[in-house]
Amino acid sequence: MDLIRIILSVLLPPLGVFLQVGVGKHFWINILLTILGYIPGIVHAVYIIARR
Repeated sequence: MDLIRIILSVLLPPLGVFLQVGVGKHFWINILLTILGYIPGIVHAVYIIARR
């Protein structure tokens, strides 16, 4: 299941974070990072998924 989340995180980073933690602090941080730059959003999403 984590592989699917990581693939979704590469395509749409907030979706991968949402599937992992729901709507919370990390979700909103990821949306902000994705708006500021696509790559930071991907890095944050993969980190959140790999950490748990």
